[in-house]
Amino acid sequence: QVQLVESGGALVQAGGSLTLTCAASGSISSINTMAWYRQAPEKQRELVALITSGGSTNYANSVKGRFTISRDNAKNTVYLQMNSLKPEDTAVYYCNADVRSWPTSKNYWGQGTQVTVSS
Repeated sequence: QVQLVESGGALVQAGGSLTLTCAASGSISSINTMAWYRQAPEKQRELVALITSGGSTNYANSVKGRFTISRDNAKNTVYLQMNSLKPEDTAVYYCNADVRSWPTSKNYWGQGTQVTVSS
């Protein structure tokens, strides 16, 4: 079994910064794409950013230039550096990963971490 554990969510003022961390543990052979999603109250969950095993990244238009996703493959960990935070960034942020536990692959979600940006 594999677990994803997020940390780093907090209450922050608009214009501030936060770094979210997601660590994967368990029976892991390798991890392909890792991603961050978010879900605001009464809204659908949306992709914020993703990073492939090779380091290619993709971002939602709403966070381009403000957020940076990175990963440490040796630690099975993905990060989301969030700068210039806005009230509309307020949401529960979820980590997602495609994990290979030989011989199968499975998609996993973390439990979520709350980010609140005050105006």
